[in-house]
Amino acid sequence: MSSSVFYRSSAPYPVAVRAEGPYLWDTAGKRYLDGASGALVANIGQGRGSVAQAMATAARTLAFVHGSQFSSPALEEYAARLMDFLELPGFRFWAVSGGSEATESAIKLSRQYHAERGETGRFRIVTRRPSYHGASLGSLAASGMGARRELYTPLMNEDAWPKLSKPDAAANGRHDAETLRTLLLELGPETVAAFMAEPVVGASDAALSPAPGYYERVREICDEFGVLFVADEVMSGMGRCGTPLAVRQWSAVTPDIVVLGKGLAAGYAPLAGVAASPHVYGTVMSGSGAFKHGFTYAGHPVSAAAGAAVLDVLEHEHLLQRSAELGTRLLAGLEELKRRHPVILEARGRGLMLGLVLGDPETQASFQTPGIAARLGKAAFQRGLIVYPGSGALDGTRGDHVLLGPALSLTDPQAAELLSLLDAAFTDVLE
Repeated sequence: MSSSVFYRSSAPYPVAVRAEGPYLWDTAGKRYLDGASGALVANIGQGRGSVAQAMATAARTLAFVHGSQFSSPALEEYAARLMDFLELPGFRFWAVSGGSEATESAIKLSRQYHAERGETGRFRIVTRRPSYHGASLGSLAASGMGARRELYTPLMNEDAWPKLSKPDAAANGRHDAETLRTLLLELGPETVAAFMAEPVVGASDAALSPAPGYYERVREICDEFGVLFVADEVMSGMGRCGTPLAVRQWSAVTPDIVVLGKGLAAGYAPLAGVAASPHVYGTVMSGSGAFKHGFTYAGHPVSAAAGAAVLDVLEHEHLLQRSAELGTRLLAGLEELKRRHPVILEARGRGLMLGLVLGDPETQASFQTPGIAARLGKAAFQRGLIVYPGSGALDGTRGDHVLLGPALSLTDPQAAELLSLLDAAFTDVLE
């Protein structure tokens, strides 16, 4: 069948026609258990009538306003509820359409914050390698994911995007974070606007998190040098890791800026955003009085209504608690798979953001020729299980891993089915 669609790759794509809960069906009637919620997006499962109804009501009432001209009741109410849900009193919510837009917004806001204070020499955004912060040029430049950014590096001023080594989960967290202080001193802290990090790493190094004490020390170092701390919670936030924000699992650390996406509207509408602390927002508004940035669909009323309806589901069904409890049991199941399949070097994660590190069982190192994660992803897909394979965590090429992120509403039988299908996929690949 001919198509007018510009596909992401030349591989053939099945056409999905309906979905319910964590399952999708294609035109051939094949059912898939979505063990990755798309890309850790469909956090409450699909087919929720309450969300669809809220969106329909919003569309009939007020389909669109431009953010330079109006606010809307849907956006005002959602922003207040969201900041309360995230336990960020006094923060202001800047709503956009996707995670890359949100990261771009955080980058620009960090730069403008310092410019408003007269520190115009602060232009660098420190991130980590590996990391993934989005596909737009600015968010990709901030990312430490070689394969995705290599083609576009001539378009980037690499001096503006210094990279820190990834955290070592086995190290002393506070000592590990000293690498940030060392880098800031090398760069000249007066040139650095922000340090941005994923509290739990997503696509680039499946479900990696640092040791206790790491983010507490990061907060102290950022405060010492006047550098903003930006937490990229696009994947890890909104209960995915069992708490509203994953970064709060490290003591009471509060970032200056929080980047949000994916689970905000759980796939029902395009919605992402930035939560800015009172001092960041206040500095801009008491200075020039305007954030020099914007997108056409920022603060879309229908998306805000979807976000509010998703919050209803998260709260009424206690899905954050469900994520934490089921995540612990699923991680134990992955540990059992590790014993059955020695190619799994490590099972890790928090809540329902889980990862498997793959490699040579003889050397306990990554395979010199990567690709087993991609093969596993294909084998799982053939069996009706969707996972999120990746590579390049070590040097941009080597380092195979698989990320799992099923719906927070996953039932116990569905979790058992996920493990069974994954077990079979490993057997298919290894045999």
